Amino acid sequence: QLQLVESGGGLVQGGGSLRLSCAASGFRLDMYAIGWFRQAPGKEREGVACIRPTAGSTNYEDSVKGRFTISRDSAKNAVYLQMNSLKNEDTAVYYCAAAFPPPPSGKSFESVFYNIWGQGTQVTVSS
Repeated sequence: QLQLVESGGGLVQGGGSLRLSCAASGFRLDMYAIGWFRQAPGKEREGVACIRPTAGSTNYEDSVKGRFTISRDSAKNAVYLQMNSLKNEDTAVYYCAAAFPPPPSGKSFESVFYNIWGQGTQVTVSS
């Protein structure tokens, strides 16, 4: 069974940091593009970070550039999202997702290309 499990969410004060983890079972994460998406109440789901297979090139949504970092540990079959300088507007449920084949260039944040999704982890940033 192909599965993704997120962890690491929680409540943090504005300006603080969290690291989300995405662990895979049943497949190798480094063969897939892995995206982190988030959905805030009343808003559409949006992609925030993506790491592509093999070379591991990364993409970030503009509002998180310089604050979030996506990384991969092939030995642990896991992907991480380090989130620094958190803001109220980062509050959302965060999901990791895997895409094979990888999304076309320029479409890293289009969820239609992602085949496997985790259950999500809540991140709440307080003032």
